[in-house]
Amino acid sequence: QVQLLESGGGSVQAGGSLRLSCAASGTTYSSNCMGWFRQAPGKEREGVAAIYTGDGSTHYTDSVKGRFTISQDNAKNTVYLQMNSLKPEDTAMYYCAAGPIFPLCILGTSQGSPYRGQGTQVTVSS
Repeated sequence: QVQLLESGGGSVQAGGSLRLSCAASGTTYSSNCMGWFRQAPGKEREGVAAIYTGDGSTHYTDSVKGRFTISQDNAKNTVYLQMNSLKPEDTAMYYCAAGPIFPLCILGTSQGSPYRGQGTQVTVSS
């Protein structure tokens, strides 16, 4: 089992920045992929960014490329999502996820993302 604890959400104005953190504990060796997906009211779930914990390879959805950066601190079993130039359309609940296959862990499904956090709210005002 893997437990994920997110932190760092909040409210910012458009153009601002936030950094999300996800601390993993438990049998983390089986989760080669960690990342974030988001869901806004009335919208489909969207994979945002993933990192392959083995070599640091990353994957981003097109809408966040150049604005968001995912990184990891292996010593702390923690993954970060630095979000810059935030837009109102980035407003959503952000969930940390982990799974065995990169980058499928950010699908948010029970198969792709067997481990998911409780979520942290990100609100961007115009």
